[in-house]
Formats: sequence, structure tokens, C-alpha cells
Amino acid sequence: MKFKLPFGLLSVVGVLALSSCSSNDDADQPVNDTAVITVENIIESKALTQFGTFQNAGSSPVLAPGESASFTFYAGKGQAISFAAMYGNSNDLFFAPSNPGIKLYQDNGDPVTGDVSSQIRLWDNGTRVNEPVGPSVTHPGATELVTKIVTEITLATPASQLLKAELTHEGGTKFTLKLTNTSGGTVNETPISQGIWAVSHISGTTLLKQDPIFSPGKLSANGLTDLAETGKITPLSQYLTGITGPNSAFSPVLVVVYSGNENPIFKSGESDRGQGLKELAQLGNPDILVAFLKTKSGVKEVYVLKDPATTVLKPRVDGANGGKASQAISARKGDRIAFVSMYAQSNDWFIASADNGVDGSTRGDISSIIGLFDNGTLKSSFPGAHIGSQPAEAENKPIEQLANPNEFNTLPSLPQMIKVTIQ
Repeated sequence: MKFKLPFGLLSVVGVLALSSCSSNDDADQPVNDTAVITVENIIESKALTQFGTFQNAGSSPVLAPGESASFTFYAGKGQAISFAAMYGNSNDLFFAPSNPGIKLYQDNGDPVTGDVSSQIRLWDNGTRVNEPVGPSVTHPGATELVTKIVTEITLATPASQLLKAELTHEGGTKFTLKLTNTSGGTVNETPISQGIWAVSHISGTTLLKQDPIFSPGKLSANGLTDLAETGKITPLSQYLTGITGPNSAFSPVLVVVYSGNENPIFKSGESDRGQGLKELAQLGNPDILVAFLKTKSGVKEVYVLKDPATTVLKPRVDGANGGKASQAISARKGDRIAFVSMYAQSNDWFIASADNGVDGSTRGDISSIIGLFDNGTLKSSFPGAHIGSQPAEAENKPIEQLANPNEFNTLPSLPQMIKVTIQ
């Protein structure tokens, strides 16, 4: 699985600072303490940004003719929404759009809105012998003697006339999809089961999971059979839970050694100082902040740590180690060490040592002191759903540490995403 960078981050990696930039302050003082700081991305990358379920809001989760269900999700340009729900009056048929799902943005970047029913299809799960569809169909029906692959199927009434899909753009990267059972009065009138939906991560212009729920031409898998035969979504939900989560890189990491009682990079509760943190938090570019820190009184050393192979620190993929960068630093007892890096799947979030960093004599794993912060200069969006979307709306808010869960989702704890050690 290849991992590509968000456009903003990609645009700056070629001009990043050298891996070590030393301030001239205290250049003639003897160095009596050296150490190596190592930063590792330990995120176990996942294929999906989100998944969820939908059902009738009434006493029964089933959508009878005329009834609707809606769900809200986040997606950036290039991402798609996929879903599946059982055709109730069948043995193992289900509704779903063709993979990778319903297109959400036009080629010019404008969000798609309105009726998108034409993208809905009807599929045969291939596990039960198909009886003529209708209210008298036997459940679960006879098992196919030779299990068939998942294939598209057509009825007298097109699937798009049995299930209506309407997209609403709620602003930013937020959408709502409303599904209405419109089969009433047709020759293929049917109840429609509760269902499940999913959105894949995107790397550059490539979706990481082109078939998040089902795979035409292959045997049914991952709990899809339960949904197609009985309308039960628990097994498929359990599978999707396992492949949903963060998939973020971290930008090159700026490390600063300084003296004093105040972190020279930022302070929670204050607005961005206009000294280069904004460029790092939005684009992953540390250059401006490096240049400023080299002129700041009390700053002794400034370093930029980059993965030697990829510059940025990528997440773990398919069991392989994630990005890693190490740097020998000069820091003595009484000095302070602070660091900062962009959380790439965001508009302006960054991870950093909280408060006043750590003492220069600190050794060992210091991941527990890390916080995830919002720079407050761009409006936040769902992490992983901003990539390739229209430029984020500017805002002017104080820097603040993000709660977890945040307003969009729940991320792993910081020590499960990034590891920082000093040896």
C-alpha cells in the first residue's frame, strides 16, 4: 500500500532545512552533555477513515416503502461514500453503489449534491439459491451447492427506482446522505434492511480501499453474507472496526534546545506568534520557524529531524516499521528540550512537547509529555478527510490542546501514535 503526502506537505519537503541547524548563541561554550533524540511514527495505519450504520428511526430498523434513514460523514476530494443494505424480499440480494462508492466532488472540486440514485446497483451475494423476489420468498432459502461470486443483478425495476439517495453538503468536508425506500407500488416492492457505510483513506489521488464493503467478482467475505441474507450488520461492523482509524504521517520534527522557563515555540492559550509555527502546522515546513529560533535569545541549538528515506515520518503499513528519525543533540542539565511536528492529516494540527519541554539531562521515553494541538489558524476538519479538498477556511483562535475524543472522532493516545526517546 503506497502512502503519498498531502499536497501542502509534499510541496515543501524538497526545500526543508538540513537535519541540523545550530544557533550561534553560546557557540563558544564547551559542550559537556550529548544525547541522541529519536522520533518514530508508530501509528498502525488503517484503510478507512470512517464507517457507520444506518436504520429506520422508528420501532423497527427496517425501511418500509416510503421510509428514510440518513447519516452524516466527512470526505475530501477524491474520497467516496460506499454503503450496503439487504433487499428484504430476496434470499441474498443487497443494494450498494459500484466501487469505490458514490462520487462526492466534481472535477473542479465543488461538492456533489442532490439526487445520486443513478449510482445505486443491486447485487447477488452468491450464497443462496435465488427464488423469485417477493414477500413469499423463503428465508434463508437453499444454500448454493457451489458458492458463487458477488455479481450485479437486474430486476424488472432498476435499483435506482427502488432506493433513492440524496446528498447534502453541510459545509467544509461534511456531507449527509439520505436513503429512502421508493419501491412502493412497483413490481419489486420490498422492505430494505438496516445498513452499513464506509469512507476510505486517500493517499494523493489513490483510495487505500477501493472495495471497503464488498468485492464484485470475488466470494462474499468479512460479514457481508450476514447482511445480504438476514440484514444483520454486526459481523461486518466488527470487520470494518478493525480497518478504520488514523493513517497520518508526521512532518520533519523541529527540536530546539534552550534555556529559560518558557517554550520558545508556542504557548497554549496564545494565538500563533507569526514566527513560523503556522507554516509548520499547516504545511509541514519548519524553515521559517528554524530561521526565527536561531535569532532568539536563549536558544542554543535548533535541529530538524527527517526520515533518511522519505523525509516525513510515515505510519506503519502492513507490519513494516513507520518513519523514524534520530539526531545527536547537545544539551546539559538545566537546558530545556522542546519539539514540534505537523500531524499531516489535518489542516493545522501539530504534536509537540507540552508546556516547557523536558530538562536537558532527561533520558528515556518521553512520549508521555506529548500533546496534540490546534494551531487555530485554519478551521479544523475531520482528520483524513481534508486531503485535496478546497482550501480550508481561515480562523483566528488561540492555540489549544485537543481533547480526545475531538469534535470529529477519537484518535489513539499520543504514545500509541508517536514515540520520542532521548538516549
